[in-house]
Amino acid sequence: MEKLEIQGVSKSFDGRPILRDINLTVRQGELVCLLGVSGGGKTTLFNIIAGLLKPDTGRVLIDGVDVTGKPGQVSYMMQKDLLLPFRTIEDNVALPLLLKGVNKQEARARAREFFEEFGLAGTEKQYPAQLSGGMRQRAAFLRTWLFSQNVALLDEPFSALDPLTRRSVHRWYLEVMERIHLTTCFITHDVDEAVLLSDRVCLLTGRPGTLGHELVIREPRPRAEDFNLSVSFLEYKKQILSIINNAGGAG
Repeated sequence: MEKLEIQGVSKSFDGRPILRDINLTVRQGELVCLLGVSGGGKTTLFNIIAGLLKPDTGRVLIDGVDVTGKPGQVSYMMQKDLLLPFRTIEDNVALPLLLKGVNKQEARARAREFFEEFGLAGTEKQYPAQLSGGMRQRAAFLRTWLFSQNVALLDEPFSALDPLTRRSVHRWYLEVMERIHLTTCFITHDVDEAVLLSDRVCLLTGRPGTLGHELVIREPRPRAEDFNLSVSFLEYKKQILSIINNAGGAG
């Protein structure tokens, strides 16, 4: 089932083309990675999907409904967790509900319902400074998900984590995504991460950015612990690097 559709999206700034004729379909429950050169328009595309920017041409649909230029239809998580240091984890997570007009007590109660499922049980009254980087990212993701439960856009969400924590959060995210039937698009500059997590890797290349290449990762999620040591993993990685390098370098 098609959850997210991007149809013929182009965007320019001050007469400079950034994106050209982007077409992409993401199915319900799928995890698609957007990978490409620096300045290729990945974040601009996410801002258009999120309704924060309007494309010059084209449209964005969720469940077949045109949501172009309409913010609040997707969850959008940046690289930094952006947790408020003076609020408890419970109140940080409840913030989207408060912004929607839910009273504080009800917002806290509704947020607490998901703490165990998201691996956050016991952190409700703690403050961000008391949590590890991985736990902060879990809290940030739960807050993001409560904002909108349609599609999650993740812009390099794991890049600030150390390698061991990142691997743990990868596995956790895939497990949660499976349980709540979430559809995810994410940006990364880490080719290994793209191959380890994605159902499909879409390569945004050139300036203006175009989606000219797509690689299907034909491995079940979550990947085997030693998948990154396998011949298949290295072959996927070689294909991606070859396309990126031919397009002008990784970024």
